[in-house]
Amino acid sequence: MVAVIPFDDEAEAVAIANDSDYGLAGSVYTADVDKGLDIARRVRTGTYAINQYMIDFAAPYGGFKCSGIGRENGPEGLHAFLEDKSIVVGQGHRP
Repeated sequence: MVAVIPFDDEAEAVAIANDSDYGLAGSVYTADVDKGLDIARRVRTGTYAINQYMIDFAAPYGGFKCSGIGRENGPEGLHAFLEDKSIVVGQGHRP
């Protein structure tokens, strides 16, 4: 099944894409890769592909909005398992 929504220009296409409660992933197919990158930056999804749809399992994966917050895989996927801690030692201390 394919859903098609007509649009008049890129700005409207991006607005339609962003007018969703979800934002897991998306893709755009275009002969102009630079234009595809511009669109990818403006669409609110966790993963976006240009001229393909593929998941890179070494890259962070996760969605925006109701598709979830947080990332799996990559260094960003480790943040949920880490806690930052600061330790301050007075001047003059030598271990």
